Amino acid sequence: MSLQGRTAIVTGAGRGLGRAEALELARLGANVVVNDLGRPGRDGSGEASAAPAEEVVEEIRAAGGQATAHLGDVSDFEDARALVQLAVDTYGQLDILVNNAGILRDRMVFSMSEEEWDSVIRVHLKGHFNTVHFASVHWRERSKATGGPVYGRIVNTSSEAFLAGSAGQPNYAAAKGGIVGLTTSSAAALGKYGVTANVICPRARTRMTEDVFAGFEVPEDGDLDALAPEHVSPLVGYLASPSAGHVNGQCFVVHGGMVAVLERPKVAAKFDTGKDRFSAAELDELLTPYYEGRPPNETFAAVEVLGLKHGG
Repeated sequence: MSLQGRTAIVTGAGRGLGRAEALELARLGANVVVNDLGRPGRDGSGEASAAPAEEVVEEIRAAGGQATAHLGDVSDFEDARALVQLAVDTYGQLDILVNNAGILRDRMVFSMSEEEWDSVIRVHLKGHFNTVHFASVHWRERSKATGGPVYGRIVNTSSEAFLAGSAGQPNYAAAKGGIVGLTTSSAAALGKYGVTANVICPRARTRMTEDVFAGFEVPEDGDLDALAPEHVSPLVGYLASPSAGHVNGQCFVVHGGMVAVLERPKVAAKFDTGKDRFSAAELDELLTPYYEGRPPNETFAAVEVLGLKHGG
């Protein structure tokens, strides 16, 4: 599990999940580039500040690790280029990329503005693409130079919102679904270079999810806090490690003491016609009875089986 001598980038690492992940990778021995734009609003508003990233860097250094801060917006193509270059210039190469940066602009789909849609898609989905793009260029060039596979790990951050939907977050749910597609595509494209790409759907109490988990407060009786960000970071550490070299294109749900491996969607039912094509009337005869009496969104109801309670 040692990451000694490896170099990692963690985006959105000034607070919450990203901070916990940066600290875990450093604990395992990695040099960490801590990226955070440092804006105080969870909607991405406010003045940018280097303080959150620098505070995490100081935590890592105080524990004996190596870390460097990067104040930059991963949704900006050139900022993402500079982030990857900083890791290479400072530590010689990049080995691990953990994408975590994100914002929220919640609104029902009928009330959402174009800017609210674009901003969330830009930070989450484009931000993930930007860093993956420049990291993959780095790994591909190294692979060509050495004539063989290199060490590369991508851990992207999605959400169960992409599976079950989230009524007031059409932008967020769409972005998180896109991140899963980006991850599986990257896994297929980069595997031959020695690079793995996996995606996690974490449940954790952070600045971004304080409303979502308002009913699940920190236990006062000493029980396990299932929503502590620190329960997510060990999975990230594992996926970044040499032990996970054969784990590629996978999607995980993680919280508390639980990790669930999600399967790709399966065919739930199949209907055939003996003719060249269906008529609307035939589809009515087949599909209407199939869906009658079924609960809404039953296709994704399996997500609920994972449960959420104190103690995991």
